[in-house]
Amino acid sequence: MGFLDHSTNNIIIDAVLTDVGRAFLARNDGSFSIVKFALGDDEVDYEVIRKFGRTVGKEKIEKNTPVFEAQTIGNLALKHKLVSISNPNLLRLPSLSLRGDGLDSTSSTLDMSRSGSGSSRTVTITQSIINESSIDVELRDQAFIAKLPHMFLQMKSETPDNVDSNNIATYIIPRDASITALGGSQLKLEIETKSITDAQFDVYGNAGDKTVISSVVGIVGVQSGATKEFEVQISR
Repeated sequence: MGFLDHSTNNIIIDAVLTDVGRAFLARNDGSFSIVKFALGDDEVDYEVIRKFGRTVGKEKIEKNTPVFEAQTIGNLALKHKLVSISNPNLLRLPSLSLRGDGLDSTSSTLDMSRSGSGSSRTVTITQSIINESSIDVELRDQAFIAKLPHMFLQMKSETPDNVDSNNIATYIIPRDASITALGGSQLKLEIETKSITDAQFDVYGNAGDKTVISSVVGIVGVQSGATKEFEVQISR
């Protein structure tokens, strides 16, 4: 959903189906049913509050923030979803950290190869929090949503729950049984490269180096809403 026009006192909301919703509707078998909705704050720049304070900053956000129009592409809609938490004294939210083989020093880029040992990498997603002794129970992720470019990558021994029209595969994976000292969840993922041809490298390779394909993998905690994105570079 999105606002069409908020220049007057009338609030006009535009609601559209995403590509996934349209696919369910097109089945015409009764499987299409809207059972819940989510809200997001993708447009909000919270640095405004840091700069002007809560009172003035809140007013500036409410009056001056443009609102995105409704998106039919599910991957672009609601990247930062809101969560409902009953704890009124909550001060900090957990984040997701990444570790594993093939990662650079900043854990922002994963190096892989089309074949050989680099064609499979194991990474671990871990919930962490700063300046707190534990993670609130309501924010401990029981599952994670992983989004991968289906043309190039896959999760070992996992079947995607959905592959959208942009060839992005979505996996919903339960957390590992073990937890961290802070009570946070973690998940070990084994990412594999698919069979990539030379022609695909010629088409999808980086502009400056056609021997490397760069893409992005995204992980989202279902309960916390925390997001971790990292680049994957696949060498020919």
